[in-house]
Amino acid sequence: MSLVVYNTLSREKEPFVPLDPSHVRLYVCGPTVYDYVHIGNARPVVVFDVLYRLLKRRYPRVTYVRNITDIDDKIMVRAAENQESIDALTERTAAAYRSDMSRLGALSPDVEPRATKYVGEMIALIERLVERGHAYAAEGHVLFDVPSMEDYGRLSRRSHDELIAGARVEVAPYKKDPADFVLWKPSTDAQAGWQSPWGRGRPGWHIECSAMSSALLGETFDIHAGGLDLIFPHHENEIAQSRSAFGHAIMAKYWMHNGFLNISGEKMSKSLGNFFTVHELLDQYPGEVIRLLLLSAQYRQPLDFTPEGLAQAKATLDRWYGALRDIGKSPAAVVPQSIEDALSDDLNTPMAIAALHQLANQVYQQGGPGLAAADLKAGAGALGLLQQDPEAWFRWTPAAADGPSDAEIEAAIAARQAARKAKDFKESDRIRDDLRAKGVILEDGPKGTSWKRG
Repeated sequence: MSLVVYNTLSREKEPFVPLDPSHVRLYVCGPTVYDYVHIGNARPVVVFDVLYRLLKRRYPRVTYVRNITDIDDKIMVRAAENQESIDALTERTAAAYRSDMSRLGALSPDVEPRATKYVGEMIALIERLVERGHAYAAEGHVLFDVPSMEDYGRLSRRSHDELIAGARVEVAPYKKDPADFVLWKPSTDAQAGWQSPWGRGRPGWHIECSAMSSALLGETFDIHAGGLDLIFPHHENEIAQSRSAFGHAIMAKYWMHNGFLNISGEKMSKSLGNFFTVHELLDQYPGEVIRLLLLSAQYRQPLDFTPEGLAQAKATLDRWYGALRDIGKSPAAVVPQSIEDALSDDLNTPMAIAALHQLANQVYQQGGPGLAAADLKAGAGALGLLQQDPEAWFRWTPAAADGPSDAEIEAAIAARQAARKAKDFKESDRIRDDLRAKGVILEDGPKGTSWKRG
C-alpha cells in the first residue's frame, strides 16, 4: 500500500510523493529547553518517530531534523530565577529531554540543531526579507510585513482580523500593520544578544525554524510536522518567512499536525493539579507503557491520557511480552503487511495495535513461540514497542518501589521448589502468596517457574 498522509495545508489525505525519492526530508519542531517537558510535548515526538521509522523502511535515505530552541525569553527568565547561566540551563534541560525521549523509545533525529548555532543564518535570512520588501526595521526591531504576502494565512485559513486576534499581537506604534510579527528584537546589556545590522539583539522564535530548516534540508523539503497548537502563529509565520525569502510556492510540501492531549478529560494545567512531566511519569511507568498510550489514538485525534489508560497499556504489554518469553533467537521477520498497511494509511496506529493483538492471540493459541511471535516482535518494532528482553520487562520496578530484590525473589522460588519436591504444599503456597502480596506473580509452566512484578 502506498503511503497516504493528511496534509493540513490542503485539509485532505494525499498520496505521499517526495520531492526527491532518493532523499526524503523531515522537520519536526522540538522543545524550548528551560524545564522538563510535559507529557503533551511527548506526543509529537512519539508520533513522528513512527513516521520516521516508516519512511526509513520505504526510502533509501531519510534526513530527520528536530531542533532545540535554546534562546527564548522564557529561558532567560528561568536562568535568572535559578541564578545560573543560560548555557548551563539549556545544556542540562536538553540532556534531560534527550534522555526522556530515548526512554520513550524515540530514535534520535539525524540532526538536532540548536538555535544559537544558527544566528548567522537567521540574520542573513532577515536581511534577505528586508531586501525583497517583506520586512522592515523599526526602533531596533525588524518585523515581517504581513500584507506584503498575498496569501498569508493559507495554512490556518484565518482572515486578517482573525489572524490578529489569534496571535494575541503586541500593540506597538512602530508596526505598520497590527499583524506584523517580530523577526529580530533588541537586547539590553543584561539580556542575551548578538550583533546585527540593526544593533545588538536576538531572533524571534519563528525565524529560528525557517533558518535551521533551510540550512539543513534546503529551501523546500517534504514534511514539516508538529503539534496542532503550532499551526498558528508559528508554522504560518515560518511559511511566510521562507516563501517570501526564497520565492518558492511552498516551504514544505506536506504539513502534519498531531491533536491535543488532555488529562482525564481536562486540559492539562498546573492550577488543576494535572500537569505531568515525562520525567516524573518515567519514574512510575516503563517508557513503552507511556508510548503505547500515546499511540492508542490516531495521531490527529485528541487523546485522553488517564491512569486507567496507563494501566491498560501496561497490561497489554505484559501480555505481548509474555508471548515473546520463549522466542529465543528466532530469525527476524519483516513487518507484517497488516501493520504496514495500517501505518501507511496516515499513521493509523489504532489499527496497527489491533493487528498486534491478533498476532498475540495466535501465539497463545499455538501454545508457544513461532512465526506469529516473530511477526509480533517485528510488527511492534514498527511502533517502537517490544524492544526489551521479556525477562527484563517483567522485572522493571517503579523508582519508589520497595519490594523484594531479584535475588530475594529467585531465592524464594528456589525455596518453593524445594517445598514442592518435599510435598510440603502448604509451605509452597505460603511462599507463592507471600510473593504475590509483595507484588510478585509466579507462573508455573513446562519449563519451570517464571515471575513478573505485578
